[in-house]
Amino acid sequence: QVQVVESGGGVVHSGGSLTLSCTASESLTGDFAMGWFRQAPGKEREGVSCVTWSSPIDHYANSVKDRFSLSRDNVGRMLALLMTSLKLEDSAMYYCAAGAPGICSASWQDGVGFDHWGQGTQVTVSS
Repeated sequence: QVQVVESGGGVVHSGGSLTLSCTASESLTGDFAMGWFRQAPGKEREGVSCVTWSSPIDHYANSVKDRFSLSRDNVGRMLALLMTSLKLEDSAMYYCAAGAPGICSASWQDGVGFDHWGQGTQVTVSS
């Protein structure tokens, strides 16, 4: 069974930076998609970024574009989310998910097609 584990959450001041990591188990083989999502209390889940492992193209939500970026370790099936210029509204529980390749070219931001989800890591941005 595929397992996805996030790490790296914490408390950071507004304008600061934080890096989250997501590692998928070895049972995730071949080509696949990995994505980052977030959900703040009382709000719907929001897709943050998406990448197909075989593709050089990263996808980002408009709300984080130019502030967040992805870094991959292809061998270790690790996907890092580098978050800079953090805002108060970036505070949320961040989830990593994995699914079939091709998701990122569709409506990935709703999370449909991602079959394997981590437990989440909390990011809190303080003023």
